[in-house]
Amino acid sequence: MAKSLHILGYCIALLIASSGQTTAQSIITSKPLPPSQDPWYIAPENYTAAVPGDILRLREAPGDLCSIVANCSAAWNILYRTTDNDQSATWAVTTLLAPPIEYSSTSSKKALNKALLSYQLAIDSPAVDQQPSYLLYTPNATDQWVDFTAALGRGWFVSVPDYESTKAAFGAPFLEGQATLDNIRAVLNLARARPDIGLAGGEDVRCAVWGYSGGSIASEWAVELQGLYAPELPLAGAVLGGLVPNFTTVFYEIDGTVWAGDIPAGVVGVTVEDAAARAFVLSRLKTTGPYNATTFLSVLNNSVTENFAVFAGQNISDYFVGGVADMFAPILLDLYNAGQMGLHGRPGVPLFLYKAIADEFTPIYQTDELVAQFCAEGVDVLYERNTVGEHVSELANGHTRALDYLSMVFEATIGDLYRNQSCIVRNVSVVDSTGAVL
Repeated sequence: MAKSLHILGYCIALLIASSGQTTAQSIITSKPLPPSQDPWYIAPENYTAAVPGDILRLREAPGDLCSIVANCSAAWNILYRTTDNDQSATWAVTTLLAPPIEYSSTSSKKALNKALLSYQLAIDSPAVDQQPSYLLYTPNATDQWVDFTAALGRGWFVSVPDYESTKAAFGAPFLEGQATLDNIRAVLNLARARPDIGLAGGEDVRCAVWGYSGGSIASEWAVELQGLYAPELPLAGAVLGGLVPNFTTVFYEIDGTVWAGDIPAGVVGVTVEDAAARAFVLSRLKTTGPYNATTFLSVLNNSVTENFAVFAGQNISDYFVGGVADMFAPILLDLYNAGQMGLHGRPGVPLFLYKAIADEFTPIYQTDELVAQFCAEGVDVLYERNTVGEHVSELANGHTRALDYLSMVFEATIGDLYRNQSCIVRNVSVVDSTGAVL
């Protein structure tokens, strides 16, 4: 019955795309529009009747996306039903990228025929026009491109979800995790309805998730929530780089640094789905002086890079009438603390975590503690603490290690790594010249 509902959702998506009810059909071959200007991003009126992962709307990615994204042979946008932070129905978009070569397992361990990687870009922005489905059209908009284009080069399908949803709710943990899981559901639903896309009809696919920094937040919440939210998914592994286990601590760590722009982005992002908290923020921002509401709320239109430039070195509490007391008022602190990892479920898949010991964005001890908890719970973990570099450089330095781990996941040989020890924690000294260079 559930499967028939998914197919029905796909058929409805086709009817919507061809009916002319919106301009979606004309957009298929046109240049991409910002999500705020593109009616395709608006869900059909009956979206609440769908189940999580149902396809609400489908199109070939507008323009010639594969001329921009290396190792891409075809691309689709999928608008799908998901669940927001308060467990109400909402929707999000993912971009599915097909590889140029067919993946073929070399393992003798009955690896499945197809590989699907969900790659969560670090967006860190509450701007609706700064989501991956649109940013992919800007070459090198993010230095994480080298990760997922290399994955395509290995013959893996890659889905890149707008896991903050069309509302750009940056920092909403349940939404981010659930939207990540539902993007995989949606891709598999498409594969079942469209065997011609090359994903083995959705029945012979091994799946994994990967994200760095902000992308690791959505990825970790996906594996933490999967057992209760999407236990049927064929998720086989997860890679978490530069993990951010505690949102609140990050705010303390980066205030007054070059990374301070993530604080106003986070404050605005976590209040997207909480009207009372957003009203509190608006009521407590200064209206005059150099640190004012207009500048603070510029994050609603800025990219993460622009936010870093605007707020570099600033104490973000200076924007609030009541200073630190306002920025960490109970109504906001509750939302920050909701991002604490390790409290909502035991990951059911093998994990690879990589992080620089000198990570200045999020302290290493918090990841150490989370790994210790997962190990105590019996999760298969490989955790590499790099003695070289810091938060930014570890994005590059973890590149090849992450890909090689995922290869073991897709080849079904990952169990060999944990044959003698299920929890592997080790210090490494790695510089990877093949990864992104910031």
